Order: sequence, then C-alpha cells, then structure tokens
Amino acid sequence: MTLPAAISSYEQVLFGHDGSVGLRAIVAVHSTALGPALGGTRFVAYADEDAALRDVLDLARAMTYKNALAGLPHGGGKAVVIGDPQRDKTPELLLAYGRLVASMGGAYVTAADVGTYVADMDLIGTVNPWTTGRSPEHGGCGDSGDLTSVGVQHSLRAVAEHLWGTPSLAGRRVAIAGAGKVGGRLAGHVLAEGGRVVVADVNPDAIARLRATHPEIEVAASADELVEADVDILSPCALGGAITRDVAERLTARAVCGGANNQLVEHDLVDVLAARGVLYAPDFLVNAGGVIAVGAEYAGHGSYADAPARERARAIGATLLDVLRRADAAGTTPLVAAERLAEERIAAAPPRPSFTPPAG
Repeated sequence: MTLPAAISSYEQVLFGHDGSVGLRAIVAVHSTALGPALGGTRFVAYADEDAALRDVLDLARAMTYKNALAGLPHGGGKAVVIGDPQRDKTPELLLAYGRLVASMGGAYVTAADVGTYVADMDLIGTVNPWTTGRSPEHGGCGDSGDLTSVGVQHSLRAVAEHLWGTPSLAGRRVAIAGAGKVGGRLAGHVLAEGGRVVVADVNPDAIARLRATHPEIEVAASADELVEADVDILSPCALGGAITRDVAERLTARAVCGGANNQLVEHDLVDVLAARGVLYAPDFLVNAGGVIAVGAEYAGHGSYADAPARERARAIGATLLDVLRRADAAGTTPLVAAERLAEERIAAAPPRPSFTPPAG
C-alpha cells in the first residue's frame, strides 16, 4: 500500500482487520474542529486498498466542508469496508466493524452510505453508541436519502434563480444520473414542480420502479447519453466521479447540481466547466440533507425530530444561493467560494471538549 502525502493532514486514519469475519475497513477522521466527525460507512468492492484509502480520504475531507456549511456541530469523517456487500456482508462482520468504530471513543460517528442500510446501522448500534441512520423504531431518522433529495431539490431551485431569475423548476429539463433512493425521489420533486426529467441508471429495475410511479419520465440509454442531451441541468445522483475531463468538455447543460459525492474526478475540472459557462454547484453543499438527518438523530439522543431537520435541508438552497453570489462577487468558482466559507466557519470554532457517548 502507498500512503498519500495528504494523509498527514488528517487527525486519524484507522485500519481495521479481523480475519475471523473477513473485515477489512478504513476509518478516516479529517477534522473534529466543529465536533465529533460525522459521515457514512461505504461498503464497496474496491480494486485494492490503495483505491479504498484514496476514496475514504476524499470523502472524509468533503464531509468536513459539508458539515460546516450545513451548520452542524460536527467535523468530517468517513469509513469504508472493503468487499462486495451482496457476498461479504454478515452480522458478524458488521458487529466487528461496530466495535472498531467504538474503539475510537466518539471521535467518529457513523451512518449508512453506499452498500449499507438502516438495518445495518441498527445492528452496528448494538455495539457502538456512536451510530446514526437507524430505524425509527430505534429512535433513528431512517433512510436519510429522503432529506438528501430535498436538499438537492432546493439546490436546483437556487441554481434556477441564479441563472434564470426565478427559483421555479417549471418547464426546466433536468437530467438525473441514478434512479436510486436520492435520484428517484428527486425526479418526483422536479415533476411535482412542473419540470421535465430524463433519467439513466445501470439498474433496469430501478428505472422500472421509477416509471411505475412516474410514467412520464424519459429514459436515456446510459449516463453518457445525458452529457449531450438537451437539458438545463445535469444532476449526478449515483456514485462519484461523474464529471471526467471528457464530460466537462462535452457537457451541454448550463449547470451541474446533484446528490452524488465527489463528482469531479479532478479538482481543476471546475475551471474547465466555468470556462465553458457551466455552473458547478459544490456537491458537498448540495447533498448535505442526509447528514442533516443523521445529525439531528445524534443531537436528539435517540429521539429524531423530522420537522426541524427537513427545514434545515430546505435551507441548503439559501446557502447555495449565498455561495453563488459570493463567487460572482469574488470572481471565482462556487466550489472555491464554498470551501472558503466552510474554512472560515472551521477557523472560528471554539475548542471542543472530549467526546462522550450520546444518551439513549
């Protein structure tokens, strides 16, 4: 394994291995300046540990910015479990992973992510008190994809207001890459506002489920077909890395605004998009609805309150609009403006006390 130079800027990077249950995991804590690091657990069949390490470092850093911009009392962290969740995930492995996280003493609070679900968090929570994203029966918020889609919807509205002078999505054509728990819900929100949706997903079952509810949705053959489609906004809502250099140079939409993490394969692609007149809404701001949900669960000590969390997710649109205006005023990209705003909030944070388990 090759350790990247950037690893020295992280507070903790913990490698966990339990051969008896097949656990291989990495937990990265980027910052606890604003509070205990909060971020999900991703269960993915990475090509190797180097790929897993790169992903968890990138995701943990993004969580620091995401939580700061969402106004949450949390720093940024993330975890990855290496393996095929369909084949390798077992109760014994999840319990071993939960004990690994618990050994960090509250520096990292986990939640669900790609390849992990509410039921997994319920099980992990039996051995690790620093677990969120549990079922309502266990005092949790349930599927946080609901609030993620709400945040993306209101981010689309902010983009529309910035580009076209009105927050309405009526008449706007939105291309959604990914018809899962975020993209599928987002499609419904756009249609409810009078917008039009074209969607692509590698899973035909996800498309079929979505069209069963919304038969008016158009379906593209692949996500690549969305790149040059006649749409106003491209909304990546699947895995990261949607914006490659080739995509950035071919994209015909006026804006990129979606729920996926780490959409840019390279940071400087934001400049390629800007040079072509394409607005890039920072993904770590746009998709913060999910972490707002699990943050509310953590703060509620086992009693999740949906209404204030939902209102905070809607407020993501106002924060994005502020960032877009700051970017214009400074002559920079929204990505740079968002990072600066997050860094200002982190720098202003008071010293934090030691971490304690949540009550309940």
